[in-house]
Amino acid sequence: MDHYVEIRLLPDPEFAPSMLMNALFAKLHRALVDLNTTAVGVSFPGYSLDPLSLGEHLRLHGQASELARMMSYNWLRGMRDHTEAQGPTSIPTGAVHRVVRRVQAKSNPERLRRRLIKRKGIDNDAAREAIPDQAGKLLNLPFVTLKSQSSGQTFRLFIEQGAASPEPTLGCFGHYGLSRGATVPWF
Repeated sequence: MDHYVEIRLLPDPEFAPSMLMNALFAKLHRALVDLNTTAVGVSFPGYSLDPLSLGEHLRLHGQASELARMMSYNWLRGMRDHTEAQGPTSIPTGAVHRVVRRVQAKSNPERLRRRLIKRKGIDNDAAREAIPDQAGKLLNLPFVTLKSQSSGQTFRLFIEQGAASPEPTLGCFGHYGLSRGATVPWF
């Protein structure tokens, strides 16, 4: 991973930055699926836990050739009035590295109960006892709101940044540009 593309959201009086980031990230996801690449990672330079925000910048990380292929795909069509893209540019020397990953919440006790009933073959009362209503876990992380292409349901994709590390960890990225173990440069 030696290059990056910086995509900045432009101010818009009609759309909040979070709405624009949702649309941008949805387009990115579709492009990563269409191109069938696992060589592009993402980071959010404006990531913040207080207040919760992914910020107004999205960085794509990868090899220069893979990023050039990605940008020539024209996946930003429809977002050109709302974004400014620069790069591919070389990663600055001395950059640290971070894992940027998806975290899934187990926040719906009823869904967890149905799953338990199906897996263990127990009745509803036993499932309610095993998973009380207070079992739902809420996440305090920034997220993008996306719409599932298959089910049509809207969901939140929570994003967590790992601690900074001086050394990169190689690996693959999923079709959201996130990884459980591979790092992206952080600067």
